[in-house]
Amino acid sequence: MKLKLYLFFILLTAGITANAQTGFPFDNEIRDFKHQDSISMPAKNGILFIGSSSIRKWTDLEQRFSDKPIIRRGVGGCTIEQVVNYFTPYIMYPYQPRKIFIYAGENDIAAGKTGKFTAREFYKLWAMIKQNLPHAEIYFMAIKPSPSRAKYFPEVKIANALVRSFLKNKKKGHYVDVASVILDPATHQPDTSLFENDMLHLNSKGYDKWQAVLQPLVK
Repeated sequence: MKLKLYLFFILLTAGITANAQTGFPFDNEIRDFKHQDSISMPAKNGILFIGSSSIRKWTDLEQRFSDKPIIRRGVGGCTIEQVVNYFTPYIMYPYQPRKIFIYAGENDIAAGKTGKFTAREFYKLWAMIKQNLPHAEIYFMAIKPSPSRAKYFPEVKIANALVRSFLKNKKKGHYVDVASVILDPATHQPDTSLFENDMLHLNSKGYDKWQAVLQPLVK
């Protein structure tokens, strides 16, 4: 009986691995990252930034924190659900980072998921990180209010509030408010001057705002 169970586990694991290598979302980008790693593997105990296109398009992130071992692993327009289901074994666990900054969830909500669903996906990610990287500090970067996605703001607020409450008393857990800093103080609406023309991604001035919030946490 034990032998049968063992063989079943081996076959199941092989199937999962094969599927992971041949067709999950943004698998081409993951392969590119692994190719980079094969040439020059980031040192352990680095500072990992992982998530969706707000990380992928922050192309001067490493330069902004040039004295720190930054590892930037933004993936396409990914969802936090995809980070949970596919990416962590490839672009999180192998680096054994001491700090993990996560920006993801905005695309889940834009795809029709609720704020509660999005928060629950983060809870899953938290548990996975605690199991595999128990010493890492985890920073959830608040989901930003993008002008082009104004109709989703209520769900964004729900997701942020739930994650903030979840992390309130968690050891090595931090909620990082990078959302309110991109609001216009007069209107309390997103400051459009901080966004690219698509009104979705931050421009350099928008990333200046994020850098100011992140500076003491990265340092």
